[in-house]
Amino acid sequence: MWTGECDMERKDLQAVVLLSGGLDSSTTLAIAKSEGFSCHALSFRYGQRNRIELESARRIARALGAAEHVIFDIDLSLFGGSALTGDGDIPRDRTEQDITDGSIPASYVPARNTVFLSIGLAWAESLGACHIFIGVNALDYSGYPDCREEFIRSFEHTANLGTRSGTQGSPYSIHAPLVHLTKSDIIRKGSKLGVDYSMTVSCYDPDEQGRACARCDACLLRKKGFREAGIADPTRYV
Repeated sequence: MWTGECDMERKDLQAVVLLSGGLDSSTTLAIAKSEGFSCHALSFRYGQRNRIELESARRIARALGAAEHVIFDIDLSLFGGSALTGDGDIPRDRTEQDITDGSIPASYVPARNTVFLSIGLAWAESLGACHIFIGVNALDYSGYPDCREEFIRSFEHTANLGTRSGTQGSPYSIHAPLVHLTKSDIIRKGSKLGVDYSMTVSCYDPDEQGRACARCDACLLRKKGFREAGIADPTRYV
């Protein structure tokens, strides 16, 4: 039940954690748990090609001890505009320079993180929770403007302007603990926290058996991260 304000006195601080089922969001959930938060994991069935990631999210939420896990249905494929929702080809076999040159690739989903954070904020307010965690990363990323720290801070400001809790003196904090880490740093951190990366799915277009394509941007960045971390990559590739 909504308490009217964020309960900062509780020892088991509550947080909503956005959980896609991928490497970054799983590490973020592990970080939130390690910091003492009672985590309410939130995933989205948004019309993405990769529905297997939701099965991964379920397993990870259980394995990492989330207080609950909700899958929210919202069909962003109705608007098109992204290769991830079936509108065009998934970029493949791009060079590292191509991936990190700052251009926005076809895999960008219009305003996705704005939508996801808004729904996460609504749930957080209903829970009386002051904290939202998101696994965005601005270093080893594929040119998504909604993965930058500037966007996260801007949304945090908006959240505190546009909610009852925020305007009544119980401000929200949007946590992006991975935003300045490389993929290898993320993998090392998650490994120390006990994340089983064999459960995670990063690929934009896995096959029906859940095997990663090894060629999309997400796969290439993931492989590079494990290689640079010096940790064996448990991913099942085609």
